[in-house]
Amino acid sequence: MKIDVIEPGTVYHIFNRGNNKENLFIEEKNYAYFLSLIERYLTKVADIYCYCFLKNHFHLLLRIKDSENIVEEKFRKKPHLGFSHLFNSYSKSINKAYNRTGSLFQEHFHRNRINDDDFFRQVVAYIHLNPVKHGFIENFRNYPHSSYSAFLSERKSFVDKDFVLNFFGTLNDFEAWHNQKEIRVKGIIDDV
Repeated sequence: MKIDVIEPGTVYHIFNRGNNKENLFIEEKNYAYFLSLIERYLTKVADIYCYCFLKNHFHLLLRIKDSENIVEEKFRKKPHLGFSHLFNSYSKSINKAYNRTGSLFQEHFHRNRINDDDFFRQVVAYIHLNPVKHGFIENFRNYPHSSYSAFLSERKSFVDKDFVLNFFGTLNDFEAWHNQKEIRVKGIIDDV
């Protein structure tokens, strides 16, 4: 299988899961630590649009910055290094903390290019609704490990809320889009 190269100026849906379907997040504090590593490593190379972390997998929607907007030279030439640093740092921490060895993540993280505005909106809702899809929670609004609540809050966040909300029009449109998709995810309408 040919792996898509990470390119500057491109929007990606990034996702991966634990090796052998193991949990990536063993206890509550692991979610916050992974989020801090995203801020530390990925915000150097990407604008983060949304995220969701579940026990054994995660989803991110982001745009790789244009080369001239990447400050550090090593990342400018190889933006994929931000991902490498994120995954290696998190894996080493988890292995040390829980006395485990070997790969934590599947070999390659998955990435899908997002080239269409409507598809962008669908992926945002898909990521936020993922906890409902997998049966972790009934109401995605209450899930603590996604960026959904950041859009409803005035608190500062590294999530580019303004950029995302522009795709939907208003915050009300953003919420309405999620409500419509939630009905489909819960099976009331069968064409997800």
